[in-house]
Amino acid sequence: MAKLKRFGVSIPADLVDAFDRLIQVKGYQNRSEAIRDLMRDALVESEWESDAGEVVGTVTIVYNHEARELSRKITQLQHRAMDAVVCTTHVHLDEHNCMEVVVVRGSAEEVRAIADQLISMKGIKHGKLVCTTTGKSLV
Repeated sequence: MAKLKRFGVSIPADLVDAFDRLIQVKGYQNRSEAIRDLMRDALVESEWESDAGEVVGTVTIVYNHEARELSRKITQLQHRAMDAVVCTTHVHLDEHNCMEVVVVRGSAEEVRAIADQLISMKGIKHGKLVCTTTGKSLV
């Protein structure tokens, strides 16, 4: 187990009360666990901003698979980015709409570029990049 360090923080009572309600709803056992997650989230965000190393992310897109040439364009883009695209999961939502989740790995700039290209394609109804980390730099 990692060495623990305790520290004190002065925070307005109303903010602590609101935070306590939030962490209870989310199922945290205590404030320390919730604060650790917030700190890690800030470190991951910094990793993406610095573009210093390898990151991972998921690009989720929802689209009508009958949109002209869209499925082909999505596949072509993934093949062009073959070194960065780890895998793709395709889900049939109904008889017209599909969702794809594309796991992408590389520099933050490269991952963002792939996400932007996918999300901005004509016919994509909704798209979102979720940025995360390989975990190598996190404690």
